[in-house]
Amino acid sequence: MNSALYMEGVVMAKPFSPPPRAIFASDPDRSRGRLHHESPSATRTDFQRDRDRIIHADAFRRLKQKTQVFVAHEGDHYRTRLTHSLEVAQIARTAARVLGLDEDLAETLSLAHDIGHPPFGHAGESALNTAMAPYGGFDHNAQALRVLTKLEQRYPKFDGLNLTWETLEGVIKHNGPLVTSESGIDKLPTAFRDYDALQSLGLHTFAGPEAQVAALADDIAYNNHDVQDGLRAGLFTVEELMGVPLAGDVFRDVMKQYPDIERERLIAESVRRLIGVWLGDLIAEFRRRAAAEDPRSVEEVRALSRPLAAFSDDIAERQKPLRAFLFQRMYRHHKVNRMMSQARRIVSELFTLFLTEPDTLPPPWGDRARAPGADMTRRARVVCDYIAGMTDTYAIDEHRRLFNLERWV
Repeated sequence: MNSALYMEGVVMAKPFSPPPRAIFASDPDRSRGRLHHESPSATRTDFQRDRDRIIHADAFRRLKQKTQVFVAHEGDHYRTRLTHSLEVAQIARTAARVLGLDEDLAETLSLAHDIGHPPFGHAGESALNTAMAPYGGFDHNAQALRVLTKLEQRYPKFDGLNLTWETLEGVIKHNGPLVTSESGIDKLPTAFRDYDALQSLGLHTFAGPEAQVAALADDIAYNNHDVQDGLRAGLFTVEELMGVPLAGDVFRDVMKQYPDIERERLIAESVRRLIGVWLGDLIAEFRRRAAAEDPRSVEEVRALSRPLAAFSDDIAERQKPLRAFLFQRMYRHHKVNRMMSQARRIVSELFTLFLTEPDTLPPPWGDRARAPGADMTRRARVVCDYIAGMTDTYAIDEHRRLFNLERWV
């Protein structure tokens, strides 16, 4: 593989100096503001303030023990939602800096993008969605909005974190418009509809460029750390990965350059270079699209018929075999399937118990579930919020406390 594709090769060709701010970058001084008015900070921009509020949120800290692929207690070095979010933020900041976008907003959105995930990753989400089917369903993106606007309760004047319009927009629309010609607002989860009645987030448009970059930084991070975690877990070998286009090309380049390299160094160096390949491609494709579309403001970026942030057709095509390999050899590996099967049972059994016996919920959750006028739908949402906020380890312990008879001291 041509080493010019590696970002280090591109950036280190000469000392890096940040480009001028892009004319279509988000500007904290021109933010659409917060739902509840607050005086400006004397020390931070609005986007920096949002970032700090997310970092200090209880929901963010709980990401340290929430599944990425492996349940959090499986090992100390596997990624969790927290470490994944930090890696996404690093990649997104780099891309935003090179492209002249607002680094702080890109970082903020990266740190917040997984904050609505329940325990046990996609298995937990699937189980919650099934349990909540009669009561409006469960969607981690909608749950993120609930966390950021309702469930975090740190301030005396309002619920939630009272984040800027741009941050909330970027969190819920990072994958594109939510309202399309095929799917109206009535098809969206209740959380989106309820908040839109308070403050419209422009659900029919793309998000700003920083959110678009953060979304692809997420792809870059999980594609590459799943390679590393899968190798560490022994789900597949370096030799098997060598037959996969793109990843195998980079591994061969490293082995050719360092014939006697140790296995762990080989993996680390190859993953580092793979991140560079994707990041370099993202930056090049973003610049190509920006030149073709020529948006003159962040609003024009939102109004485009396609996102500015994307991978090139070449990389998009070449990464397909890697994703297929990871799907078969990692995400559907029998060891992972066993963990996820157990996780689904834990979530499902907790939900059923709490819904039918709300007296088993701890305060203040039990008080909310039994509040006067709380119908079954309201009770189910309280139970869902409680379970969605759990870490993997807390959910396992809570299940053990409720379903395993133990001696009470």
